[in-house]
Amino acid sequence: MPRLTPDPLSADSFRRFYGDILHYLRKRTDNPSDAADMTQDVFTQWLDYRDRAKVEQPRAFLFQMARNLLRDHWRRQKVRHIVQPTQDNDAEPLADEHHDPMAAAQRQQRLEQLKAVLGELSPRRREALMLHRFEGLSQAQIAERMGISLSMVEKHIAFALLHCKQRLDHDNGTEQPE
Repeated sequence: MPRLTPDPLSADSFRRFYGDILHYLRKRTDNPSDAADMTQDVFTQWLDYRDRAKVEQPRAFLFQMARNLLRDHWRRQKVRHIVQPTQDNDAEPLADEHHDPMAAAQRQQRLEQLKAVLGELSPRRREALMLHRFEGLSQAQIAERMGISLSMVEKHIAFALLHCKQRLDHDNGTEQPE
């Protein structure tokens, strides 16, 4: 009589995977709620993944998804901390600005300038650039998310970066001769 091997895609397997991934993410984040959200995102992405049937090791695949989400989470946290530092008096990013209002004003002016330049981009170019630079997604991930080709993502990002550089150089009086 042939021995039956457990189906790696069964509900029981996924319950176990869920617990393992949740534990993994809780150990690596400072917020249990974020870990739970990321774990749910792992399984949402799994359900949306078109080639699930071709995945030979679903547990390893799910953990790779979790690692990617964790990396994206850390990048977003880092960006949030830079763009919106904490209001603590001993917060390092605010220390110089607290004593130097001119530095704070210049930083705020640069942020407003960048916001305006990003607003000039087409919605698709802006989305591709934001996903790449601020959310840390790869170009392949962006292509899948936006439903466009990898080549189109590359073009959107390249044109967006070029536009931003040219506009910021022009506004700051540091244009490079062509």
